[in-house]
This record gives sequence, C-alpha cells and structure tokens, in this order.
Amino acid sequence: MSRVLITAGASGIGRAMGGAFDAAGFEVWVTDVDDAALADCPAGWTCHAASATDEDATARVIAAMGGIDVLCANAGVAGPTARVEDVALDDWRACVSVNLEGAFLAAKHATPLMKAAGRGAMILTSSTAGIHGYPNRAPYAAAKWAVIGLMKTLAMELGPFGIRANAICPGAVEGPRMEGVLAREAAAKSMTRDQVYRGYAAGTSMRSFVEARDVADMAVFLGSDAARRVSGQVIAVDGHTENPDPRP
Repeated sequence: MSRVLITAGASGIGRAMGGAFDAAGFEVWVTDVDDAALADCPAGWTCHAASATDEDATARVIAAMGGIDVLCANAGVAGPTARVEDVALDDWRACVSVNLEGAFLAAKHATPLMKAAGRGAMILTSSTAGIHGYPNRAPYAAAKWAVIGLMKTLAMELGPFGIRANAICPGAVEGPRMEGVLAREAAAKSMTRDQVYRGYAAGTSMRSFVEARDVADMAVFLGSDAARRVSGQVIAVDGHTENPDPRP
C-alpha cells in the first residue's frame, strides 16, 4: 500500500487531504500540534503529535514510516496582519519558521527514503500569496514565495532520482483559519467581516472561496501516477485570483 505523510493533517486542508488519500487507497500518516484534532482523526490513520518545525520529531515520524510515497508538506500559519513597519521580528520569524522551515524539514527527511525507492512525490502547500503578494501580510507572503523557490529546487535536484515536486496554491479557503484572517483584516482596515469576505470573493474570476476538498483533490492527483510527468509546477486552486487586495 502506498504511504502518504501529511503535516498539519488533523484539521482544515490537511484533514481533507488525509480523507482524499485514504479514499484513494493510501496508508495515511499525519502529524499535527493539535492533540484534540489528532484524537478525532479516523482510526485507520497513524497520527503523531509533532511540530513541523521540530526536526527530531519530523525525522522520527518519517523513519517510522519505513518508506514514503507522497509527502504533503502542508503545515502553515497565517502570521500577523499588519503594515510592514508594524510587524514584530518575533512574529515574522514564527510565521516564516512554520511555513518555510517546516516544508524544508519534511522534504529533507523524506528525500533519503524516496531516493532509496527511486520514486516519490512531494507536494508543498504554498498560497496565492506566494504568487501575488498581499498587503498587510508581509511575513506570510514572503514565506509562501519562498516555499515555491524551495519546490522548484527540489524538483530540479531530485528529478534524476524519480522524485517529483509541485506546489499547490490555495486561494481563500472556507473554514476557521480564513475566518481569523477576515477578522484581523477587518479590524486593520476598519471594515466589517462581510466587506472583507466580499472583497476576497470579488477578486476571483469565479467570485467564490474554495473548499478544502478542492485542494485535497489536487493533492491526490499530484501524488498519483496520473501526474507522473508533472513536476516543478505551481498550481493554484483558487477560482483564479485576479486581485489579491481584498477591498470591496
């Protein structure tokens, strides 16, 4: 049975990825820092409490798998919503650490097992913020751009070993995390939550948010043999973001 590891896999996009890979016949391994969400995962999944930024914990989980066919480096945090001059250095570092270093550590420790197998797929979760840049989200946008640079390098470096790497860029995804972003942006811009929501939706050609399952379905495709010649690609699942500045 093929094995997939999903970081931050106990809720949100990661949970949807787990469900989609499970339905596709994969053995699902998950790491997360949310103990309650981990306890609520399906009984057939192998779940570990581990931070994406903890190298020792990441290495132990991947070693315990014995082999890995697909890596979904999905861990991320929204970071602060503030003008660049108001961003505290500690907040910058915390955001970049989870979003970028977490992906690096997962890829670093998955690589030897994939090289040994002569195949594998790495799927890094970036964001439309990694394509456009977003006002008042400097740490997040910078980290998500860097995730794409990491992915492109992995694709070039690991391709000769039969290992593919791609990045998914979700747009605004319905759920608790996005609700927090909406609330912070509303406060920062003296707007209502609904005004900010409408601004995000209006900035897409499909005039809508996306759902976690939309991102999960793309991850399963990229991890499958149907995408065996797809590597080094940045694929947005966002309803086509035209204007990343969420103003109505």
